[in-house]
Amino acid sequence: MNLLSVSKLTRMGREAPLFVDVTFGLDEGEKAALIGRNGSGKSTLLRCIAGVIPPDSGSIVVNKEAGVSFLPQNPEFEPGDTIRAHIYKSDSPKLKIIREYEDACELLSRAGQTSPSERVRRELERLTHEMDSKDLWNYENSIRSILTTLGITNLELKMGTLSGGMAKKVSLAQVLIEDTKVLLLDEPTNHLDITTIAWLEKHLRTTPRSVLMVTHDRYFLDSICTSIREIDRKTVTLYEGNFSKYLEKKAIAEEIAANTDARIESVLRTEREWLLRGPQARGTKAKARIDSIHRMINREKFAQDKGFAFEVTGRRLGGKILEVEGISKAWPVPGGTKTVIRDFSYQFKKGERIGVFGDNGSGKTTLLNILMGEVEADGGRRSAGDNTVFGYYRQNPEFPDLNMTVLEYIKEKAEVITRSDGTELTASKMLEQFGFEGRVQYSPLLSLSGGERKRVYLVRLLMSNPNFLVLDEPTNDFDIYTMSVLESFLEGFGGCLLVVSHDRYFMDRVVDTLFILEDDGSISGFVGTCSEYLVVRETERQSAEEEAKEAAAKNASKAGTEEAAKNAAQPKKKKRSFREAQEYAEIENVIEKLEERKTELENKLSSGSSDHRLLAEISEQLTATGTELEEMILRWEYLSSLE
Repeated sequence: MNLLSVSKLTRMGREAPLFVDVTFGLDEGEKAALIGRNGSGKSTLLRCIAGVIPPDSGSIVVNKEAGVSFLPQNPEFEPGDTIRAHIYKSDSPKLKIIREYEDACELLSRAGQTSPSERVRRELERLTHEMDSKDLWNYENSIRSILTTLGITNLELKMGTLSGGMAKKVSLAQVLIEDTKVLLLDEPTNHLDITTIAWLEKHLRTTPRSVLMVTHDRYFLDSICTSIREIDRKTVTLYEGNFSKYLEKKAIAEEIAANTDARIESVLRTEREWLLRGPQARGTKAKARIDSIHRMINREKFAQDKGFAFEVTGRRLGGKILEVEGISKAWPVPGGTKTVIRDFSYQFKKGERIGVFGDNGSGKTTLLNILMGEVEADGGRRSAGDNTVFGYYRQNPEFPDLNMTVLEYIKEKAEVITRSDGTELTASKMLEQFGFEGRVQYSPLLSLSGGERKRVYLVRLLMSNPNFLVLDEPTNDFDIYTMSVLESFLEGFGGCLLVVSHDRYFMDRVVDTLFILEDDGSISGFVGTCSEYLVVRETERQSAEEEAKEAAAKNASKAGTEEAAKNAAQPKKKKRSFREAQEYAEIENVIEKLEERKTELENKLSSGSSDHRLLAEISEQLTATGTELEEMILRWEYLSSLE
């Protein structure tokens, strides 16, 4: 079933149309992505579909039963709103009831379970009946599971006090819990840590909701997408399959185009010669042939992707590059301080390629700022070599004067740069290497998209010819093409490289060692790629769980009673809140219904039906039901551990 239809959509950009007469649909359960160069109109198209901005022409039709949830690239919020208020800002009747129920439970908890007011009791009874009659317990449990997984536990915190990563998690939670069938996600992985991205990847892959997203995360695209839509030359082209399939089909299409161009050029040479013979030679030729020749000669010539890759003569590093000894740093938090870096010492060596890994708020950017000398450590020392020239790509670059032209901004750093072959590259030619051609070089920075500005910032940074590159989330807002070129450049970079990035693909390509920021502020090391580390960490987690189970069973055996086994395997039990008691009373029924549903779907799947479309739908439903059942069982286990 079609949930979303876009018909002949057109939207103007700063100088020309971004896209013209774009037409496509989104089917139920489809996981689609919009890809394209920075400035091609990906985010604009998504915002048009979401109803944030109007198109210049065309129509958008959403199935009346579907509903759309939109996550913008940079979510907005009221700083004074609590997390609870922000999450539940929705017109959904179901969410309204759940929000009122949550508020009543919170009020009851504050009033005390022993003597709540009669009014509070009556309101809670009414809302409990509403939850029962509309079968919302399962929905509420799903919401609770999403919030817990994203690390959103204190719903009373103000939005204005949150870090960028946590604010993004809250906004993500907001769209994930909404009762809609279509998700529009603009760069959903930006500002998220790698652990959260891995969870989101699994969630989107298994959800029955349809997804249309803009993202540069290639592992993410490959794992989730069932179709790719590329914006190129003002049109949208559909590629069935995931990102790997897109690359295969794109390569074939480009090969065909190249062969076609070669054939046309051969024909043109022959026909130009004929045209130049004069009127006498043309007199016997058909007019249709002449018209065809002119069409070939005058056809639109699209510029070939030149790529951004280049090599420059690097500065030599001295014997001493950068040394830190015993550095520590703590930040104030409500109720005290949090140590994010504890007694860290390291001597950087030539050619090292280090990635920094840690969850949101673990201190990754703080570490970079201390190493760059921009933030003073609470203790320890930092010493840089005389020949060390740093190039620091900041997560949120500042542009003092957005009225400067692109070329003026680059020339402010350097007029020319020397390439590895000894030739010089001017600022203008450098910009061409990075996709800024013609008039755009003379356009003000103000007119560029966010991704284009960051690309200009990168060019300016590389023009300084550093020998120690420090990159803080360089992949945010870059398109896939720029990412690929940056990766190629970094692979040939001869100096030191230190990178913070949530993009696993990028990290796997450019670094071979990791700094791991632990919860207590200590920093450990790992030799290998990001993906290898994640595998090792998951293996260690599973091993720890198995060891805990074995230890609990051993202790239970010694004690000789089932109760002793429970006590050995679990810490001292906490008491259930009123709300948790209500949930515990209902959750077994929910699990039972899900198990029945799972069995029913399994029977349908093995019925021998030849309807492949129906079997595919049943398979999707079975996957979603299985995922939901797992979440409920985990929640039941937690609630069972309480008194």
